[in-house]
Amino acid sequence: MRDHLSGLLEYALGEPVDIVDTAPLSGGDISDAARVKTSRRQLFVKWQHRGPADLFEREAEALELMRASGTSLRIPKVYAATGDDDGFPAALVLEYIERGSPAPDYDEQLGIGLAQLHAASADAYGFDHDNYCGLTPQPNDWTDDWIPFYCKKRLRHQLQRIEDRRRLSSSQRRLFETLLENLDDILDDSEPPSLIHGDLWSGNVFADTDGRPVLIDPAAYYAHPEAEIGMMELFGNFSDTVYRAYQRHRRLSPGWRDRIPAYSLYHLLNHYLLFGGHYIQRAVETAQRLWKH
Repeated sequence: MRDHLSGLLEYALGEPVDIVDTAPLSGGDISDAARVKTSRRQLFVKWQHRGPADLFEREAEALELMRASGTSLRIPKVYAATGDDDGFPAALVLEYIERGSPAPDYDEQLGIGLAQLHAASADAYGFDHDNYCGLTPQPNDWTDDWIPFYCKKRLRHQLQRIEDRRRLSSSQRRLFETLLENLDDILDDSEPPSLIHGDLWSGNVFADTDGRPVLIDPAAYYAHPEAEIGMMELFGNFSDTVYRAYQRHRRLSPGWRDRIPAYSLYHLLNHYLLFGGHYIQRAVETAQRLWKH
């Protein structure tokens, strides 16, 4: 492994690297990863041959933007991101952050830090580049209004990819189409664009050795802030303390809890696209609850 990582790091960083020690780590579904101790610092390195060539470049862009947002959450520093080129796999080189135990106020820190992240804004919804949620492309063309963006660039985009890869029944197709046609009656469009992590589940946040929350693996773009909570609520792994702390610093619009399933739906459809299985039934049940007519 050391010889492989030495060449990969030299290519990514553009300079020779003196590796002292390495240890394999989990890299997720498509990547390999390692902790690399060099003579200068410890690095987290992940690499892959199977995903999109610009996957890590887009991830690096999102990490750097979140670091610059003013959030108190810890975001790993990016040292290099490369595509699949010159015989080397696509790679991402970050500062290595040791995992620790959450501090007593960890949930409060997370809520405050998310409110600070969401305070970073833009003139429209979207992002400078298309990027990815998992392996699924996210089109991010700048759009002035939130509901048309979410309808076309998130839900309809997912449904089109599902039709291409897995298919939908005629009744499922009608249900989702009816929901899309009536999003104006379901969603709120009063919030300005907020920078969101975009794929915030419990596997993408952890405590460092000071007990401070660390965010990793973003699918960032400028969105309605409730879109963040849609993923947070999908698997139910965040406490009410997080939301109370968030709302002390940045209020959510009245009725936000009723709208969250519409944002969880995007991620349910993405899980069905990527993994198949029962996610389509959960997506159908969510759509039925949202549109009860």
